[in-house]
Parts: sequence; C-alpha cells; structure tokens
Amino acid sequence: MQSVMITGVSTGIGYGATETLIDKGFHVFGSVRKQADAQRLSEQFGEHFTPLVFDVTDSAAIARAAAQVREALDGKRLFGLVNNAGIAATGPLIEIDPAEFRECLEVNLMGPVVVTQAFAPLLGVDSSLQGKPGRIINISSAAGVRALPLLGSYAASKFGLEGYSEALRRELMMFDIDVIVIGPGPVQTAIWDKAEDIDINRYADSPYRAIMERFQKMFIAQGRNGYSRERLGLLVHKALTTAKPAVRYAAVSNSLPEKLLTRFAPKRVLDRVIGKKLGLLP
Repeated sequence: MQSVMITGVSTGIGYGATETLIDKGFHVFGSVRKQADAQRLSEQFGEHFTPLVFDVTDSAAIARAAAQVREALDGKRLFGLVNNAGIAATGPLIEIDPAEFRECLEVNLMGPVVVTQAFAPLLGVDSSLQGKPGRIINISSAAGVRALPLLGSYAASKFGLEGYSEALRRELMMFDIDVIVIGPGPVQTAIWDKAEDIDINRYADSPYRAIMERFQKMFIAQGRNGYSRERLGLLVHKALTTAKPAVRYAAVSNSLPEKLLTRFAPKRVLDRVIGKKLGLLP
C-alpha cells in the first residue's frame, strides 16, 4: 500500500483529499493541530489513516513527525506529500496588522518550506530508501496568480508559494521528484460559515469599512457556490497518480466570460472592473 502525507486534514481540502485517497487504496498520514481532531479522524478513517499532531510553524514538531513516518514506512518511500495547511487573512494593506500579515506568510509559505525539507528524504532524496520517487503537491489558490483587494496578505503568500514551487520543481529534477501546484478558487467548506463571524469593527473608522462589508458578502456567496472538497480530493489524486501531470492545475468555477476577462484583459481594465464591483471606484 502506497502512503501519502497531507498537512491540514481536519477540514476542507485536506479532509476531502484524505477521504478520496483512502477510498483509492492509499494510507494517509495527516497533520492536525489538536489531539481531539486526531482522535475524531482516526475513528472516521480507521486503520488506513495515521494522525500526526503538529503545527506547520513548529519545526521541531515537524521533524518528530517526519521521523515517525520514516519509522512507519520501514525503508520505503512516501508516494506523495501534499502541502495543504493554510490560513486566510483579510484587510487593507495600508492598515492590516503587520503581525497578521506575517502569520499568513509563516503558515502559507514558510510552512510548506519547512515541511518539505523534513519530508524530502522520504520522497526520494534519501537514496537508501526503496520505491519510486514521490511527488509534492502544493495547494496554492486562484489568488496565487491574481490578487484581489483586501486579500493582499493572502495573495502575497500564495504568489510566493507559486514561485517557490517552480524553483523547487527544477531543483528536484535530479531526484526525479515532481512538484505540482493546484490553484483552487473558492471551495465549499466550513470556512465560509466562520467567515460570517469575522469582526471587521476594528476597521470601523477606515475608509474601507463599507467596501469590506460588501467584499465579505460576495466572498462568502462565491465560496458556498464553489468546488466541493470531494472534487478537489479527486484533483489531488489525479496530480499524484497521472503519468504525465501538468505543472499546475486550476480549479475555478468562473463563467466563460469571467475566465476570458481575467485571462486576456489588460490589468488596468481588470483594475477598473474590480474597483467598480467593490466600490473602490465610483
């Protein structure tokens, strides 16, 4: 049985990928931050799931988890690593708390860097292990190629992840370890229920206050009509198993006119379209 390591599996895309891969016959090592989630998922997924309790900002805990996986594999290689764990941060860039911006970069960009360094030997860098080299799947976002207002910190982290993934893919060619990016748009997860509870009162005196309220409603509506986590799980499986994978898979549910506009329109035109839609322009 082949094994895959996935970060951030308690909900959302990570949960959907875990469910799909187990159904496809894989063993999944999945990271969570809380012991209660580890217990819950172990009961749900059974013997083909091994929980690992760590935060992607904790280098020491990540190293211990990698050692635990190495012992469990008993001389075999990992089939894949899915860097999924991430957070979102919202707020105008000239007003957002720098600590909040920094945390977004730490989780979404430095997290995959540290996790990949810890698990790369198990994917094929360590030549003493048996099996074919594995693959690395980095979960980016539509925001990794197009930055929206009020999501600048999140976009910065995902743009960074895209660049990191491209360089890493080329560096790991010598080990035959492929690196593939998946860039989802909104996905139907519980995060949208939580988004309604985000307190934007700290921006009560901000010129962006009304725009943030409008953006929050639009963002939540798009999310609840986005891709299912099960569909993303199938895309993760495809990226891991297809013989000749693309270097990047987009998973967006925009209409054809929206796709054409975002792909081919000059950036200044897009600026005006977005600005008028959100109320940044009259």
